[in-house]
Amino acid sequence: MESLPLLTLIIILPSLGAFAILLIKNDPQSVAQNARGVALLTSIATFLLSLVLLNYFKISCSDFQFLEKYSWVPKFSLNYYVGIDGISLPFILLTTFLVPITILASWNVILEKVKEYMIAFLVLETLIIGSFCALDLVLFYIFFEAVLIPMYLIIGIWGGKDRVHAAFKFFLFTLAGSVFMLIAILVIYGEVGTTDIVEVSRHTFVIPKQYWLWAAFFISFAIKVPMWPVHTWLPNAHVEAPTAGSVILAAILLKMGGYGFLRFSLPLFPEASQFFAPYIFSLSIIAVVYASLVALAQEDMKKLVAYSSIAHMGFVTFGIFTFTEYGIKGALFQMISHGIISAGMFLCVGILYNHTHSREIIRYSGVRSKMPYFAFIFMIYILASIGLPGTSGFVGELLVLLASFEKKGWMTFMIGLGIILSAAYALWFYKRVMLGRVMNKNLEKLKDITLVEKLYLFPIGVVIIFLGIYPKPLFTVSKTAIEKIISPFYPTLKTEGQL
Repeated sequence: MESLPLLTLIIILPSLGAFAILLIKNDPQSVAQNARGVALLTSIATFLLSLVLLNYFKISCSDFQFLEKYSWVPKFSLNYYVGIDGISLPFILLTTFLVPITILASWNVILEKVKEYMIAFLVLETLIIGSFCALDLVLFYIFFEAVLIPMYLIIGIWGGKDRVHAAFKFFLFTLAGSVFMLIAILVIYGEVGTTDIVEVSRHTFVIPKQYWLWAAFFISFAIKVPMWPVHTWLPNAHVEAPTAGSVILAAILLKMGGYGFLRFSLPLFPEASQFFAPYIFSLSIIAVVYASLVALAQEDMKKLVAYSSIAHMGFVTFGIFTFTEYGIKGALFQMISHGIISAGMFLCVGILYNHTHSREIIRYSGVRSKMPYFAFIFMIYILASIGLPGTSGFVGELLVLLASFEKKGWMTFMIGLGIILSAAYALWFYKRVMLGRVMNKNLEKLKDITLVEKLYLFPIGVVIIFLGIYPKPLFTVSKTAIEKIISPFYPTLKTEGQL
């Protein structure tokens, strides 16, 4: 199996599906239906292939696996170099799991330019998976940046009335941040003579230069997460993006920033990471508390979930920069868990919007009486979002809290305050929308979710409960990779009494 270019197959398969859709010709209705079918089958095939990847993954191995290396630009020592470890594999599985769901969610919603829409999503899947597999800095940068193009089109073409402004803001913010990373990559190449991540990780950069290189990568990843105060593009993008676009944006694209910290910032620049860690703690705590307070004041459902995402990603950045096993385990688990939960939340908001064409919370009440099955599923997502024990949201937050306690007690208090605030805005959101009497006449015609909607909502709920009750598989897969990441920080942790 190792001789088979499995990673490349997983990377290019969605693009092959996109090419097949491009060749479809017939009357517009047939083209749309065939495009949906090809996109769904391609995404399911990609997911099944990623399960094969999981089956053959060697849990005890700390090195990269399924390596593929081909000369790309020999003159500059640039290679197509891909491989995975216990950090990247969960993100690949998250991506391949959610893309079929987004296609199902768009089935009866996207009626214009369906062919182009499906192509954009499949190309986006290729680029995201490529980002998580790349072991060459230039290759990673190309995948990382190219993700902007299909997402920009998804927001700008199929989004809301202010979609152009939101798409431009999303594009410019993330592109501007990535310019600094490109400069840093050029500096690294000039000093090391290669962009091979494995080789670069063995090189030690002098302290002044290491600080600057770390900062350049940090700007790019912080915008992608997004961290406070460079978060302002996210609520706009979420509000204007179509439902499936919001799902991918919140569930996967934000995680590329957290993945970048784990893959590059900590292994390549350990001393700089330690130096800047206190500042990251401060920014993370501000994000958790500030975004939760802002979410509490929102009247637009999408904006509420968007600010909720910013708050939950604050847990992630805090956990990563504790450099402890608890912290990084919690951060990784939180990213995967939030990816699934936020996907469910945005899908539920999308269903309500499709029925009523409004996202204003004030226009809703008593939805549970008209949509009992939907209300039950939505409740699971809400409870997971606030970190109720037995759901996936609890595990990651608990581990980050334990890691914060090892650092400073007051940090634990502030992080805990964020959890309390998340419970406040999430439960209040559910109460206002689902409970009480139906006050709006437009809600009288509401019907419970269809079979198609059940098909993509139910699996998300199952995964949330499964990971909440049995988180061991994710911990087992990532264990050796996490140990490898934190090994450079062992001396410092021992000095601080955290080992």
